[in-house]
Amino acid sequence: MVHGQGGVKFQNWAKTYGSSPELYFQPTSVEEIREILDMARQRNKRVKVVGGGHSPSDIACTDDFMIQMGKMNKVLKVDKEKQQVTVEGGIFLSDLNVELSKHGLALANLGAVSEVAAAGVIGTGTHNTGIKHGILPTQVVGLSLLTASGDILECSESINADIFQAARLHLGCLGVVLTVTFQCVPQFHLHEVTFPSTLTEVLNHLDDHLKRSQYFRFLWFPHSENVTVIYQDPTNKPPSSSANWFWDYAVGYYLLEFLLWISTFVPSLVRWINRFFFWLLFSSRVENINVSYKIFNYECRFKQHVQDWAIPIEKTKEALLELKAALENNPKMVAHYPVEVRFARADEIWLSPCFQRDSCYMNIIMYRPYGKNVPRLNYWLTYEGIMKKYGGRPHWAKAHSCTRKDFEKMYPAFPKFCSVRDKLDPTGMFLNTYLEKVFY
Repeated sequence: MVHGQGGVKFQNWAKTYGSSPELYFQPTSVEEIREILDMARQRNKRVKVVGGGHSPSDIACTDDFMIQMGKMNKVLKVDKEKQQVTVEGGIFLSDLNVELSKHGLALANLGAVSEVAAAGVIGTGTHNTGIKHGILPTQVVGLSLLTASGDILECSESINADIFQAARLHLGCLGVVLTVTFQCVPQFHLHEVTFPSTLTEVLNHLDDHLKRSQYFRFLWFPHSENVTVIYQDPTNKPPSSSANWFWDYAVGYYLLEFLLWISTFVPSLVRWINRFFFWLLFSSRVENINVSYKIFNYECRFKQHVQDWAIPIEKTKEALLELKAALENNPKMVAHYPVEVRFARADEIWLSPCFQRDSCYMNIIMYRPYGKNVPRLNYWLTYEGIMKKYGGRPHWAKAHSCTRKDFEKMYPAFPKFCSVRDKLDPTGMFLNTYLEKVFY
């Protein structure tokens, strides 16, 4: 008999959302998960599966049964010929990156954080940047799913193809993802170049930047014209770094957190802080070379609220300029740096924010210095309004105020996803409060 633990409090990484599941499980086998689902069925309980708990929303919260997949974290198979790897759903990408490098392989693209589980990464549509690259689920070529009824479905482009297109971005509502097969590439190094620019320059020459660097993104510092451009491109050069612990941590972390805390009493300081830190840390050219995953990954440092929507790439300039104007026209509305702007290729995954269109992701942030919340509602609603106006779709892992009506407009394949969900989980075993807003 599998035993659940009572009295466990779950919190996401940013400590912005949490719940107290009635029973908390850490299964080590498929049989144990089946037992948990049987128990849930008998007691009429819902089940939520969680990996790294990094999502800055309540998508992983439940008061019923929670399954934490951390003990199902093995690499099951490495196919060097096909350059594919099959892993258990609970493996963290941080562990997978190290394992892949032992075999001379790597994932072609990664998000900023690797303390996330393979099944969770695809569940919420994690992305990075690079107009020739899709969101992370586009690297998935197969997966296996344990459904509410206890059946295991193997899914790929050729087997259970409809379920595959739904499960590559599954929201945790189709079943328990047991294994994931990723398409890899040969291991590679990246050369990262960071240099200062202006918002006008970047927006006026966006196509040039997109062509010039494979993994191009930029950071805009609100309340200013300041921009940091980041190019990342494959290289054969050996690792080297011009990073500096003192500037990165003593200044970029501790001093910033202290000043942001002071700004909670004097909000107008935020404009000064954004400009000061750009001048201090981002106004000169910096270069780093390392193995790909070490360049893709960076620390999120301290706790934060974030929103991240994808809009059609051709709307990038209009949307950003409108956000800038909104901040200029509302002196009481303040925005922490950076607004991070990234790009991703169109795909055919039903609930992908990049479904059938090349996209620009615009990520806004409000830090929580020493855990203190900073007023953000005006900024949040203004940003959401602009994103909706330009046909945006929210990142599934992030907090947003959308409902089923919104999603029906945003996603042409939303009805298809709903019919697969209804078939696989007719009683709603894998739903929670977040998902009820999505589907009802």
